[in-house]
Amino acid sequence: MIRTSTSTKKLASRRFSRRNAIAFYLTISPWLIGFLAFTLLPILISLYASLTRWDLLSSPEWRGVANYERMIVDPLFWQSLKVTGLYTLAYVPLDLAGGLALALLVRPELPGVKAFRTIYYLPVVFSGVAFVVVWMWMLHPEAGLINQALGLIGVDGPRWLLDPDWALPALVVMSFWGWGRSMVIFLSGLIAIPDEVYEASAIDGASKWSQFRHITLPLLTPILFFNLVLSVISTFQTFTNAFVATNGGPLNATLFLVLYIYRQAFEFRNMGYASALAWVLFIIILVVTVFLVRSQRFWVFYLGEDIDA
Repeated sequence: MIRTSTSTKKLASRRFSRRNAIAFYLTISPWLIGFLAFTLLPILISLYASLTRWDLLSSPEWRGVANYERMIVDPLFWQSLKVTGLYTLAYVPLDLAGGLALALLVRPELPGVKAFRTIYYLPVVFSGVAFVVVWMWMLHPEAGLINQALGLIGVDGPRWLLDPDWALPALVVMSFWGWGRSMVIFLSGLIAIPDEVYEASAIDGASKWSQFRHITLPLLTPILFFNLVLSVISTFQTFTNAFVATNGGPLNATLFLVLYIYRQAFEFRNMGYASALAWVLFIIILVVTVFLVRSQRFWVFYLGEDIDA
């Protein structure tokens, strides 16, 4: 009798577990199907395509690592890598500093501060093409608002997007429009810092600068690290600004790597070479991200840890 009862319980438990498993897989099946069909499968196809010569009109022709060898002697690949690297080195520090500065400005709970938070963040939700068109007008060498403002103080403004020496800096200036994203994330970190920490330091005679240096910055390093990773990844994937504003010109001065991948794939129909470029970009982003993640143990502090002031 006892054995029968035990067997019945085991059988019921197995049926219950089976029903739970079926319900679980049915629940995640939309995501799972979407992941397999629209993420994993394209990744595998692009990996295969990177080892072939494929013009989208005929069958892929196996070439092995020839596409990767081609990059070594491709000057436009190195130019696009240089442009992307320079843009990253310029954009990331400015994005972090600008976002933090805005967050500090709108942190105090003053009347109307929520409206300013909304205003600063609003450009982030605008269409990328729309804000690029606005900046193209502002940076116009003759009718642009920026050069007209410079003319009022006797400064002859550059040709910006039409000048190879100024086109990339102009795109960096355009990126200031997106500081609101970093601002919101920094603001969440600032709000999470307990007020008691500042009150205790004030009792000990700490100045505002000392509080910022020894309290705010160390406790914001997790947020700083998060924003750093996001900024680096986003800059390596820059496309819209350059495509709409300059299309990689003048003289390839704004030829970003993603824009070069787009040209090879859809303008020159070198899908195999474009896939190889995309995998190289993926490897670069992966290596940089892993380096940043490994480096956080040297400079990222979490609340509750000992902070060397």
